[in-house]
Amino acid sequence: MAVDQAIREQIAADLWQAEVTAVAIDRPTDAHPDVDVVDAYEIALINIRKRLDAGAKVAGHKVGLASEAMQKMMNVDEPDYGHLLDEMQYFESTPIDRSKLCYPRVEVEVGFILGADLPGEGCTNEDVIEAVEWVVPSIELIDSRIKDWKITLCDTIADNASSCGWILGEQRVPISAIDTGDIDATIHRNGEVVAKGNSSAVLGHPLNAVSWLARKVAGFGVRLRKGDVILPGTATRAIDIDAGDHFVAEFAGLGSVTLDFY
Repeated sequence: MAVDQAIREQIAADLWQAEVTAVAIDRPTDAHPDVDVVDAYEIALINIRKRLDAGAKVAGHKVGLASEAMQKMMNVDEPDYGHLLDEMQYFESTPIDRSKLCYPRVEVEVGFILGADLPGEGCTNEDVIEAVEWVVPSIELIDSRIKDWKITLCDTIADNASSCGWILGEQRVPISAIDTGDIDATIHRNGEVVAKGNSSAVLGHPLNAVSWLARKVAGFGVRLRKGDVILPGTATRAIDIDAGDHFVAEFAGLGSVTLDFY
């Protein structure tokens, strides 16, 4: 390991406190520049296990920074990845308290629900197509517990890929009925179009992100399981949130999903 376990535990504790209090911290890699990607994911897993021990359940996984737009926005050169827990799920009919978050942003994503487990090592796009039961319209709510989103790749991975919550629309489309590599997405904030994109922006095809994720996390003993929600990354830039905002994300052939803040 690049840093010892005591440092991993301390960074995890600092990130935990930042999330609980909605008071962001300085980026961990400034104080600990030797933190590498393996350290970072192990730091994230410390806090995931803490939440699981308290009763949360794994509901799925996410890929972040999967588009060129997002990598440029955050100044990184590869995706990040994290867990989605059941307690992180929000619902279209329930507004979210903006004051409990640090720097929240909305991302529109073509989501997947697995109907079978995915292999880890060697997972292919064909494996993903066979395993996906439904394609769904989704929004990921991201938030950085690190000041002003000034992050490196290792900082965001340690922070559970800056994940905060996830919301699914009602529609369910079989993967055989839609070209997931060519879905136009539009996000409206308070009635105004603020971003447009196409699912092809997600590592060239969202399926590439899912198979990459399955292979990536296998080395940490993590598998993508039947029933998991998989968010492969956003097709547009992330949108900042203010109290009172109303978002509608629309996906060609896939329906829509809404989200409100107060």
